[in-house]
This record gives sequence, structure tokens and C-alpha cells, in this order.
Amino acid sequence: MPIDAIVNIVVSGLLTGLVYGLMALGLSVIYGVVRIVNFAHGELMTLAMYGAVFGFALAGIDPLWLLVPMALAFFAVGYALQRVIVNPFIDRPEHSQFILLLAVALVLVNALLIAFGPDARSVQVDYALDSYQIGPLLVDKVRVICAAVALVACALLFAIFRFTAFGKAIRACADNLLGAQVVGLDVKHLYALTFGLGTACVGVAGCLLTLLVDVTPVSGPAYTLLAFVIVIIGGLGSMVGALAGGVLIGVSESVAGLLITPSAKSMLSFALLILVLAFRPQGLFKGK
Repeated sequence: MPIDAIVNIVVSGLLTGLVYGLMALGLSVIYGVVRIVNFAHGELMTLAMYGAVFGFALAGIDPLWLLVPMALAFFAVGYALQRVIVNPFIDRPEHSQFILLLAVALVLVNALLIAFGPDARSVQVDYALDSYQIGPLLVDKVRVICAAVALVACALLFAIFRFTAFGKAIRACADNLLGAQVVGLDVKHLYALTFGLGTACVGVAGCLLTLLVDVTPVSGPAYTLLAFVIVIIGGLGSMVGALAGGVLIGVSESVAGLLITPSAKSMLSFALLILVLAFRPQGLFKGK
């Protein structure tokens, strides 16, 4: 196979992987601070994808113009979900938290099935078939735009946690919960802010993915599982690890689809997961 074709596939997978990384970043942020695994993560992103699809179908709004409104709306959804539903389960056993969020996921999937039916939906923008020629590379314009937006969103999230007052307070809660309570931080509010930020990530990622793939109501569990694979490979709770894990999975899926068969994409992803669990169970970017 020509080397140019392989390089094109790798670049395509890298660009898609950045969107995966943004999706997984939301899951990693929530776990890193709240210490709860959001088993409804992919279902929330599917909800965002349907919002973008119907915004385009009914009003002709490009999903890229919906990024900020969708991020704000899903921040509110995540904040409310944490304060109203998740917060009472913070101190309960992990299996109770699992059942709670699994129930939320099932409600979302079935609500989408009732509302929209099982058919796949998609967005076809005018620039869907455009591409950039860079030497021997031929890169899809849509993937470049989506990757660039994902990088900007990730950088913004890093800046929020690093430079803002409430971002530092959230990090304090993650590092030392008792110390944060002693100095008077409103932990419940900060947990809700974290859940909101993590859910805003899937809102943005959902808008971007509608430009790349079709969506069905049952897409959610697959995306939840994909997010788990990414954050476990990168390191559960590591923001850098989530982004790097997304890129690694994106590239591995593209290469497997080219060199083996498209149905082998998930097989290679899980093979990487097994290797990481066997030789570095804390993840690639997380200390022991």
C-alpha cells in the first residue's frame, strides 16, 4: 500500500481522535473531581447530537454555530443533574451510583427512541466534501475544523481549571476534600460546576461528531464505552491523558480499518486497553 495513503489515514484518525479526546475529557474531569463515573456520558452526547441534527434540519443552522449555545445548555443540564439527582448519592456505595446513572442512561435512550424513532440521522453541510491539499496529503476540511474546535475547547477547559478562582477551588476539592470543607468552600456547588463543565464537553463534542458520523438513539452506550476505553488508556482522572488517549484510539481505529477491516476497529481499541491494563494499569499519563 502506498505510504501516502497510510499517512492520510493516520492524519484522519488523529483529527477524529481529538474530538474523541474532548468527549472523554468530560468523563475524566467528572471522575477526577467528583469521584463518580458518569455512565450516562455517551447518552448525553447523543442528546447533543440530536439537538444539532434538528437545529440543522428545522432551521438550517450549521452545528458549528450551535457550539456555544449547546455548551451553555449542557452546562446547565449537568449542573442540574448533579445538584438534583447525583448529589444525594455522593456518599452512597459505588454500586448505587452505578445503578443511578445507568438508569439515567436508559431513560435518555428510550426517550430518544420514542421521540425520534430508530432511524439514523445526519447533517450534510455545504463543505462536507471539501478538502485541503498539503503536499501529498489530502485532508478533509470537516475533520480539520472539528479537530481545531476540539483543541480550542480543551485549551479553554485547561485555562479554566488553571487560572480562574473557581477552577482552583475545584482542584482543591479534588486534591483535599476535607481541607476544602475546612476553609469554607461550597463543595456541593463546586461538584455541580464540575459536572456542568464535563457535560458541556460532550455538548460540544456532540455538535462536532454530527459533522462526521450519523446518530441513532442507541449510539449512546457505544460512546460511553469508547470514553471509558480512552480515559482508562490515558489515565482515569488525567486531563492530558484523556486527550492523548483519544488521539491514540482515533489513529488505531483508522489504521485497523485500512490494514485489516473496518469491523476490526473496536478490536484493536480493546487490544490496546488490555495491553495498558496489563503493563501500566494506572494509565499512560497518570502516576501510581
